[in-house]
Amino acid sequence: MRVAKAASWLGTVALMVLAARWLAYALAQPSPLANRFASSAGGPSLVLVSIVTLALAAAVSVTVLWLASVGVRERRRLRPERVPPRLRFGRLALNAAGLYAASAFAFAMFESYLHWRAGIGFHGLSCLVGPVHRNAIPLLAGLALVAAALAEAVLHLVAWMRAAARELLRPRLVLLPTRPAAGQRLVSLNSSRVPQRARSRAPPLPA
Repeated sequence: MRVAKAASWLGTVALMVLAARWLAYALAQPSPLANRFASSAGGPSLVLVSIVTLALAAAVSVTVLWLASVGVRERRRLRPERVPPRLRFGRLALNAAGLYAASAFAFAMFESYLHWRAGIGFHGLSCLVGPVHRNAIPLLAGLALVAAALAEAVLHLVAWMRAAARELLRPRLVLLPTRPAAGQRLVSLNSSRVPQRARSRAPPLPA
């Protein structure tokens, strides 16, 4: 279980790095002089990219979480006695921060490796603040927020399904009516608490 969870997070980070790299190069439109003159990189400004990216990421994240909560709420109407799980926004924030940090480090290391192979040199984390890759910072933040929201929505639905499965697998006791034993029945009939039938009395003797 832990291996599968770790593999899923690593796969998410890899997809984030590839998507951010593709978008960063598409937005930067680098020229041969991009490393020397930052203004020659072209494309939209970093502020515009940050605002648009984070706004879109927030909208997608809110929509995903809303759909997950509505789905659980509709299922709860069928079983109102079942306590529904809650969205854990603290876990969402920690996952988003972890994904952003891991993807930013992986992006910088991957680009530095490509630069080193091309003979440009190993730049390390400085790749993120260069004129070509600076757009990767807001892109990775937006992707991390969306990925964390998707993960929280999936965990929310899985928690509801686990609660339903535990309820279905819970053993139920069926109480059947029991008959009293024969000895108990005789004792109850011979008990002094049972009212005796009143006997008829003879007429009084004449004086």
